[in-house]
Amino acid sequence: MSQVKPKNVGIPGVSPPTKECDDLDCPYHGSLRVRGTLIEGTLIKSRAMKMGVVERTYLFYDHKYKRYERRSSRIHVRIPSCVEVKEGDTVIIGETRPISKSVSFVVLGKR
Repeated sequence: MSQVKPKNVGIPGVSPPTKECDDLDCPYHGSLRVRGTLIEGTLIKSRAMKMGVVERTYLFYDHKYKRYERRSSRIHVRIPSCVEVKEGDTVIIGETRPISKSVSFVVLGKR
């Protein structure tokens, strides 16, 4: 069995995984392209097969009260089988084409 070299997704600071997979919706071994925004967040759910939920927190400035408030949002992501992450890890996710009705992001690796 020959070792296939993973693709470089073109994002600095993200190294390709050492594990190999045969997933078509993998940015490293399949045909999935990463474009658009990059987000860093915490993986809070990974119970479904190859799917997960990432939560990110950010500051929002309220003009009426002239102060910041902390907000959070949850994003549904695809987890390729070659990327090894577990719940509670800080991950980097990238925007892709729509994979399903609610999934348009893929996990690129751990931070």
